[in-house]
Amino acid sequence: IYTVTLNPSIDFIVCLDSLALGSVNRMTSDDKFAGGKGINVSRILKRLDIENTATGFIGGFTGVFVKDGLVDEGIATKLLKFLRTHVLMSRLKRVKKQNNGAGPHISTEKLEELEAILASLSSERYCCFAGSAPSSLGNQVYNTLIPIAKKAGAEVVC
Repeated sequence: IYTVTLNPSIDFIVCLDSLALGSVNRMTSDDKFAGGKGINVSRILKRLDIENTATGFIGGFTGVFVKDGLVDEGIATKLLKFLRTHVLMSRLKRVKKQNNGAGPHISTEKLEELEAILASLSSERYCCFAGSAPSSLGNQVYNTLIPIAKKAGAEVVC
C-alpha cells in the first residue's frame, strides 16, 4: 500500500493550563510528530502490521524530522522535498485552536517525480490519497494523479 500525502506537516501540540492573549503563556507540555492525513493512514496501517510506503512532499529540517519520525515508526518512505507546519494549542489535552500552514509551492519537476512514483505502481499495489493538496497545486491535482495510479494497475482509495 502506498499512501500519498501531498501536504504533510509537523503536528506541534502545545498544552496550556490557560490561554491569556497579550500575555506570556507557559506550556505544561508539548509534542511534535509527523502529520497529514495520508501519514496518519500509514501510521494506522503499520500498527495493524500492514506494510506500506508513505509518499508526498517534504523539505528542509522539518522534512528530515518527518522522514526520521516515520522511519522510527518502521514506515517505509518515498518522500519528495517540501513541507508545512501545524501549531495546535490545547488546554487540558483538548485541542482548542489549530493554525495550519498554507503549504509549499510545488514545482512542476517535483510533481513529475511524484507522478513517476505513481506510474511505477502495479496491480499488486493499493494507493491511498488522503488530505488536502498545497494551495500551489489545488485539490484538482487529484484529477491528474488518481488516473496515473489507476493506469499503472493500482487499486485506488481516496
